[in-house]
Amino acid sequence: MTDETTPSYHFGVMRRAIDLIDAAAAQERGVIPLADLAREMSMSPAHFQKVFTAWVGVSPKRYQQYLALGQAKALLSERFTMLETANELGLSGTGRLHDLFLRWDAMSPGDFARKGEGLTVYWGWFDSPFGLTLVMGTEKGICGIGFANEMGEDWAMQDMIGRWPKADFVEDPMMLRPWVLAAFGAPGQVTEAAPLYLIGAPFQIKVWEALLRVPSGHVTTYSEIANSIGKPKAVRAVGTAVGRNPISLLIPCHRALRKSGELGGYHWGLPVKRAILAWESARADANFKEAV
Repeated sequence: MTDETTPSYHFGVMRRAIDLIDAAAAQERGVIPLADLAREMSMSPAHFQKVFTAWVGVSPKRYQQYLALGQAKALLSERFTMLETANELGLSGTGRLHDLFLRWDAMSPGDFARKGEGLTVYWGWFDSPFGLTLVMGTEKGICGIGFANEMGEDWAMQDMIGRWPKADFVEDPMMLRPWVLAAFGAPGQVTEAAPLYLIGAPFQIKVWEALLRVPSGHVTTYSEIANSIGKPKAVRAVGTAVGRNPISLLIPCHRALRKSGELGGYHWGLPVKRAILAWESARADANFKEAV
């Protein structure tokens, strides 16, 4: 059930607000005042501010700046990560998710070629900061995360099942719950780190490894990923591999942008990608201010 205490409820409000903010930007109206935004959400200004702050941790006015249509270009100029130096600088260990998911394993090429035959994949629906979320995992770790807010539950489920068509799928949210808490739970709820289990072709896994080196609040480009894996001419193939990443958010495909500064595509819908980037940027800035 979704109510005013759940992250999904908060994201639903933010998703509606994003449409309003985009419309205002297209008409060059600038930042929408708090009272106007709250009225469009059918909320009082105080209640809207409370819901907003609970989700992202910054004011609606500040968050609108993160959601600005030119924010992707600003991220590229200010927070572009050179992947070959990320580990040397310690950047990949600065984000909370990287600290939680340092342990990961990958399926062998032979097992992947069998399309999941003999593999048991457990699944369940969970609440998350970005709406209703489908999580899948094997005994080795989380292997799939999909967001249903834009595409719908049936589409998300069929998309995931289609990746490993010969696997046995078993509904068991309790088996996955400790890992989901590690990914989405509040501080203090985490009792163990959540491992990842990468199920993909060798080239795809190389691309996903590169994505894991991009820290929260930062971005990179498809061409930079291609360079980092030693395939500088394979930018289009890299883009395809990024789009086929099955573990959304935790393997941060949303942090890959086009060299031009455009967002590019996102498997679960561009509004979700923009919301995640803005959410991470806001939290990164808030953490920085607390540290200085």
